[in-house]
Amino acid sequence: MRTSTCDTWATTRAPSQRSTECAVHAPTARRDRRHDRHLDADQADRPPQSVLERVLRAHHEPAPQRAPDVRAGAGRADHRAGLGLPVHRRPYQGAAVAVADGGPRLVAATLAAQRPQWTPGTAHGYHSRTWGWLVGEVIRRVSGRTPGRFFAEEIAAPVGLDFFIGLPVEQRNRISRMVYQRPAVDLTAVPAEAVPEELREQVAAWRDPQSFSNRAYAVTDPAEIDFDSPDVQAAELPASNGVGTARALARMYAALIGKVDGVRLLTPETLESATKEQAKGKDQVMLIPSRFSSGYMLPTETNPMIGLNSFGHTGRGGSLGFADPEHGIAFGYAMNNIIGGLNDLRATSLVEAVRKSLA
Repeated sequence: MRTSTCDTWATTRAPSQRSTECAVHAPTARRDRRHDRHLDADQADRPPQSVLERVLRAHHEPAPQRAPDVRAGAGRADHRAGLGLPVHRRPYQGAAVAVADGGPRLVAATLAAQRPQWTPGTAHGYHSRTWGWLVGEVIRRVSGRTPGRFFAEEIAAPVGLDFFIGLPVEQRNRISRMVYQRPAVDLTAVPAEAVPEELREQVAAWRDPQSFSNRAYAVTDPAEIDFDSPDVQAAELPASNGVGTARALARMYAALIGKVDGVRLLTPETLESATKEQAKGKDQVMLIPSRFSSGYMLPTETNPMIGLNSFGHTGRGGSLGFADPEHGIAFGYAMNNIIGGLNDLRATSLVEAVRKSLA
């Protein structure tokens, strides 16, 4: 077993302090008991979760089987669906969409009824906010539970994860506040001719409030979500407000490629299906080359992870989680210091150090 932790700080921080945590380990580790209240006595070491497998199979089904009210042309459960930009923002009222009764289902219904931004399957673009509501509706229909409860009962509790989608009240005093660091140079404020040529298309999109790049993140009204708000932390925004540690990220990914305390989350066959490439090429939202499976990011030149078989996902501010079945290793990096711009090399340098240690 490989296990190491770097730059680890206590999870409770004063508002002005910065917190960084990185964890790397192979499948197997000590269980975190915070979710054990969700487990029956015989569940701790049970085989792959049948409900979790059913949700993933449903996620891969054509839309009419998965959710009969989805437009026939949008029958894809990946980033080719063209449903990353809700047509109507006003009803969502910021984080209230997750707090108010029926909020998430209202968004899912709106997305199901609208015309896709492109013909599904002909292009792809990162569904940065809407992904959680789209997949969350599949979870509700298959399991009868909200995404946060499903995650707690079927993933976090069996594996012992210090991670939540919908933060319990008793965990609030452990949370670090977000610290925002603006880039040294705001490229949106400099003359277009002064922007490096390879970045001009992206910068032009950032300047345009109607671009896919802006609208994909501004899907609520108001567009900004206060992730330091207790109400937002307690809400279930599955694409945006997961709260946890880097070690929990690494444990979760480890449980996808092998057993952690006797628990493996997915069968090898389901994992192979879940990590199969579905989209590749220029991303219509990020405007850079990207690769996706049904939900996971796959290695690219700018995010190589550990190798060609790695799968995972980046997060706001540079956080990162992934697994590599070939090397039998999982990685998690989390921080509360949000660095704007394109020069944040923290996760990149940590991954490079892991890569060198495997050589």
